[in-house]
Amino acid sequence: MKWIHFLVRFLVGLLFIFSGLIKANDPQGLSYKIQEFLEIWDLHSFNSFTLPIAVFLNTAEIGLGVALLVNFKTKATHFLLLLLLFFFTALTGYTYLTGYPKNCGCFGDCLLLSAGQSFLKDVVLLVMLIFLHYFSELNTIGTSVRYAGFNCLVSIIAGIGLQYHTLNHLPIIDCLPYKIGADLSINRKIPATAIPDSTVVYFTYEKNNQLVQFSATEFPADFSPQDYQFVKREDKLIRPGKDMDPPIKGFVLSGETGIDSTEHILQLPAVVLVLADKAAAVQKSLKVLDLLPQTKTGFNKIPVYVVTAEPTTVRELLSQTKFNGWPVFSCDLKAIQTAARTNPTIYYLEKGVVIKKKAAIDYNESNY
Repeated sequence: MKWIHFLVRFLVGLLFIFSGLIKANDPQGLSYKIQEFLEIWDLHSFNSFTLPIAVFLNTAEIGLGVALLVNFKTKATHFLLLLLLFFFTALTGYTYLTGYPKNCGCFGDCLLLSAGQSFLKDVVLLVMLIFLHYFSELNTIGTSVRYAGFNCLVSIIAGIGLQYHTLNHLPIIDCLPYKIGADLSINRKIPATAIPDSTVVYFTYEKNNQLVQFSATEFPADFSPQDYQFVKREDKLIRPGKDMDPPIKGFVLSGETGIDSTEHILQLPAVVLVLADKAAAVQKSLKVLDLLPQTKTGFNKIPVYVVTAEPTTVRELLSQTKFNGWPVFSCDLKAIQTAARTNPTIYYLEKGVVIKKKAAIDYNESNY
């Protein structure tokens, strides 16, 4: 029984560490996922707190997972893990029951689980944690307190350090549909393997003061417009579709005239895109803009386009600098937030394929 307890503790600890690390690779992604929940609950005023909350949750998962593995302050660790897991289970349960948001982001964008899978995972983990807590007397395999505490401290520092790095320099492992090698033009389309919804059309008619219902393929043999009076038509879902959403949604680039120029830009032999959510991000990166190829070549080689959710403000900002006249395109804020995990992010594309992708802080003239 002691070894069963040890194996359960080992498995739960590893799962928490894995979950924390995979989200620490992209804390901004978890922050946006929390904002999705807040949007559903109409709690937009808390959006500014979502990034600190995301960093805290990721760090807590890593630190508590290590604490569980090395037997550090067992009762306190069990209690905190149960609190954390009750919180996660409530969120995944809400997603499973309501369908909103589409997924809870339990393992970030690198390992997408359905709402049902996420909820089941949390319920199983909850049962395992309760088992560990109520049979804690079996917990005899561990390390010294000093060594255990040191491991926990190192894991917390490492978790915070990893997130500081990824928030400034892009995720180390890029699992987004904008990663290097991705074809943005293809990723904007519904996958060829997608399965559409299967529906059956039902008609309701009135005949001899009685309602009669039949499908579009089962019209009565005696049907005639004189005898049957149309009442309504219903499309009933028989089987939901699968993979009907394109990997990239909302990535539409519109210029000053409002015309959709996305595919034109994605078919250019080479182009540099500077993705910044708001004008403030462009303002703080003017020195980086000075290094871009458009500045050096006078528009003769690689064009550079600024993509933002605040095009008017950015145009006004650039008009007061030597970058006056640079093309500025508008794009949906959520699409930019997905594509630009650091703000701004610089892309080099060749016919829509991401060749290079850099955080502005990492950009230098030799990049392109």
